[in-house]
Amino acid sequence: MSSSRYTVDTLHETFPDDDVCLDYIFQQKYGGLDACPKCGVAEPKYYRVRSRKCYECKDCGYQISPLAGTIFHKSDTGLKKWFFAMYMFSVSRNGVSAKELERTLGVTYKTAWRMCKQIRLLMQQDGSKLSGIVEADETYIGGVEKDGRSVRNKTPVLGVVEKGGQAKAFVSDYATRSRAMSFVRANVEVGAELHTDESRIYYWTKHEYEHKSVNHSRKEYARDKVHTNTIEGFWGQLKRSIDGTYHCVSPKYLQYYVNEFVFRYNFRTVPIFPYLLAMASQRVQ
Repeated sequence: MSSSRYTVDTLHETFPDDDVCLDYIFQQKYGGLDACPKCGVAEPKYYRVRSRKCYECKDCGYQISPLAGTIFHKSDTGLKKWFFAMYMFSVSRNGVSAKELERTLGVTYKTAWRMCKQIRLLMQQDGSKLSGIVEADETYIGGVEKDGRSVRNKTPVLGVVEKGGQAKAFVSDYATRSRAMSFVRANVEVGAELHTDESRIYYWTKHEYEHKSVNHSRKEYARDKVHTNTIEGFWGQLKRSIDGTYHCVSPKYLQYYVNEFVFRYNFRTVPIFPYLLAMASQRVQ
């Protein structure tokens, strides 16, 4: 598929029905087989089994189910609807709610919720580390207290963004100095230049990173190209989307939503849908 703009017309032309969708998944998952896993014949030929979502080796009859282990496994929902749901995720800036998926696809809310969860499984963050100039910050997700400032009933999220690069963000039980230090070590290369606000939880990063900060309490938001504006913009998009699209997210599932918006940020310059399709054809970790 082309890396150029991917429109809904492209989607319908490329995947007109469930059979074409299944063929695509099979080719993505097993198209490179050198030999049949059972009979060992070289360059095996597989044929679609009629009325079943599987393929059969021409020589020995060994059957392969391309949906096994994928996000589509044991789902009665048509693959074209699944593909369209992934397309909706790929073109939405503020996320897709289960209610929106329910209305658009004509499925039950339970089915729509499961589809959303499965699609977000494709958006998990990898173990790579950021380098260069990195901004670090924390935010809190949840309801507003009466005073508008308390964080007692909110869930902390720690994040880092490489300037001009990618982002990482993870839900935490507490936003403490030890948690922040462990988070930075796990996600930022030692020796990188780290930009933060005046929060004391990043104080000890100076021993392993080139730590520079701005003092927001003194209305200092940038100094000699040192700022946290990039990650604050990321937090703003995350919170607007949760408030406007999902309204409320429980701490139990918050990491799924954080992963989704980290994924959107990291793939902001390329079409997301082809990548999601390729990931969906593989076994879910």
